[in-house]
Amino acid sequence: MTRRAARLGILTGGGDCPGLNAVLRAAVKAAVGDLGWEVVGIEDGFEGLLVPDKVRQLSHAEVRGILPRGGTILGTTNRGNPFAYKTVREGQVVVEDRSADALRSIGELGLDGLIVIGGDGSLKIGYEFSRLGVPVVGVPKTIDNDLSATDVTFGFDTAVVTATEALDRLHTTAESHHRVMILEVMGRTVGWIALHAGIAGGADAILIPEIPFSIQHICDKLHDRVAHGAKFSIMVVAEGATPIGGEMVMQEALSRYREARLGGIGQRVGEELAARVAQEVRVTVLGHLQRGGSPTAFDRLLGTRFGAAAVRVAAAGGWGRMVALQGGEIVDVALEDAVGQLKSVPPNGELVRTARAMGVSFGDGR
Repeated sequence: MTRRAARLGILTGGGDCPGLNAVLRAAVKAAVGDLGWEVVGIEDGFEGLLVPDKVRQLSHAEVRGILPRGGTILGTTNRGNPFAYKTVREGQVVVEDRSADALRSIGELGLDGLIVIGGDGSLKIGYEFSRLGVPVVGVPKTIDNDLSATDVTFGFDTAVVTATEALDRLHTTAESHHRVMILEVMGRTVGWIALHAGIAGGADAILIPEIPFSIQHICDKLHDRVAHGAKFSIMVVAEGATPIGGEMVMQEALSRYREARLGGIGQRVGEELAARVAQEVRVTVLGHLQRGGSPTAFDRLLGTRFGAAAVRVAAAGGWGRMVALQGGEIVDVALEDAVGQLKSVPPNGELVRTARAMGVSFGDGR
C-alpha cells in the first residue's frame, strides 16, 4: 500500500562529509518547489527527535547558497541512537531504548515520511524505524564508500581528491629531502580512500585493512627502490590497516563513555621503518581534512541526484527503500538489503591488480 507524503522530515546522521548540503538543497527544492510539500529539518541526526527545539522548517531561503558548502546545515552526530541512547546518571553510563520517544516526536511533528541521510549506522537505525511503521527513505552517505548497494557514495570523491592533493605536496618535499613520507588516511574497515588516492597520487606502498602487511615486506620494497636509484618513497596507510597477525592501532580505547577511536597506525609504521631503513621517515595524518571543505563537482551532482530521487521515491510511496547509484543510473533498493553488508576492497580485484602492476607494494610480499 502506497502512502503519499505532504510533510517530510529530513535528517543527516553519522560523520559529516562534503555533499550533504547538496542533498538537503535538492530534497527541499524538489519537495517544496515541485510538489508543494513541507520539509522539516531535524537537527543533529536522530538526537533531534529526542531533544526539544531541534527542528526547523526548511524553505527555499534556508537552502539558498549551500550547494558549495561542506558539512551539513542541520548538524550531525554519530551518537544519539534512539534504540541504544547513552546518558550519564550519577556517574554511570546508562543505555536506554528511547525509540518510543522518537516515534512520539515523529507523530507530534505530523511527519508523513522521513528521509534519512547517513552511512551504514544511520541507515540501520532508519531501517529499524521503518520496521516499526515509520515511512523512511534512505540516502547513502559516507566518505569510506563502503555501502554495497550503491556503486559510490557522495563525499568519497572529495575525500580522495583531498588525499591525492596531499600526496602531490608530499612528493615534492620527499624528493627534496630524500625521505620516506607516510600519509595516514581514514578507512576503519575498508581501504577505498587509501587505494584510490594511492594509485592517483603515485604511492609506492599502500596499506589497507583488507590486506594485512608485514614491516619486513615494506622494508624490502624501500630497499629495492633505493637499489634502483630512487631517493624517496611515498606510502599511504588506511587507519584500519593491520600487520599480519596483529590488531588495529587505537588512539583511544573503547570505554563506557565513548566508542573506540582508531588512529596511530601511520606513526607506528613510521617508527618501525625508521629503525630499519637508512632514510628519514616522516608521517602526516590527514584526519578530518578529508571530511571538510567544499564538495567536488562529482559529489555536488551525485548529492543533488540523490536528494531529488529520494523525494521521487517518497512521492511514489516507496517507503523502506534507499536511493543508490548503479551503472550510472539512480535506482532505489530495499533498505534491508542496503545495510546487509559492507563493501570491502577485493584483495584480488582489478584496482589492486592495477596497483601491483604499477609496482605498488601492499606489504604482503606479492
